[in-house]
Amino acid sequence: MKNIAVIGAGTMGNGIAHTFAQKGFKVQLIDVSQDALDKGLATISKNLDRMVAKEKITATDKDETLNNITTFTTIKEGVEYAGLVIEAATENVDLKLKIFKELNAACPEDTILATNTSSISITQIAAVTDRPHMVIGMHFMNPVPIMKLVEIIKGYNTSDQVTHTIMELSRTLDKTPVEVNDYPGFVANRILMPMLNESIETLYNGVAGVSEIDTVMKLGMAHPMGPLQLADFIGLDVCLSILNVMYEGFKNPKYAPCPLLVNMVTAGKLGVKSGEGFYDYSENRKAEKVAKQFE
Repeated sequence: MKNIAVIGAGTMGNGIAHTFAQKGFKVQLIDVSQDALDKGLATISKNLDRMVAKEKITATDKDETLNNITTFTTIKEGVEYAGLVIEAATENVDLKLKIFKELNAACPEDTILATNTSSISITQIAAVTDRPHMVIGMHFMNPVPIMKLVEIIKGYNTSDQVTHTIMELSRTLDKTPVEVNDYPGFVANRILMPMLNESIETLYNGVAGVSEIDTVMKLGMAHPMGPLQLADFIGLDVCLSILNVMYEGFKNPKYAPCPLLVNMVTAGKLGVKSGEGFYDYSENRKAEKVAKQFE
């Protein structure tokens, strides 16, 4: 399995492509937008430059990694020789079902179909294909080239052979795969998202401010990043989507998203990606921070 197709050139998709390409796999990076593909490749190149500067890889390693990636704007062309396809599109169930129907028709019969979904049912996604035993979840963590964990999610019909293959493949990437079963949010987000939501509720109820809540969790609980900063980093729209999936899946009010989170997403304040969330990431704000260093 040396040919890997990745659907989606966004944050997760380009990170997955980078990780496989750096390990010598031939990667077909697919997105409907050439602009998204160009941005994805630019991000990979910038991240590789950072690794060269830190002497973790050589300039030759960077060139070889980039040469291992080919881009396509259609699924049919990009998956022709793929042994594994990893879908990393937007966390939207209708979009994922559409993609998997297309993958099922376009891919060779022995191609394993994986999704990087962080919460959506693998069983539901597999059901739109005629190869449900070959559909599996590979939930990488962001940033993909750095984070070691990969949640390997078995759908109801995923075969043991496919699970074993993907577990071993993940290890070749120097990742630590953990096998989990197919329930809303899996393990990582079933535990993480209620904590983030409760942090937002704490702010919403006026218990403390943003920096105070994050400081308590960083210094008191040894978290490397405060929960509100982490929510900004993940994307508040992604957090909302995952909470909604769990709320619908379990029908349990403890997963209901905080009204403040709903309002912020509706207002377009999505965190780092939009320039503002619980913190301000705008260029003017960055300039202010630099100026303060010289006061």
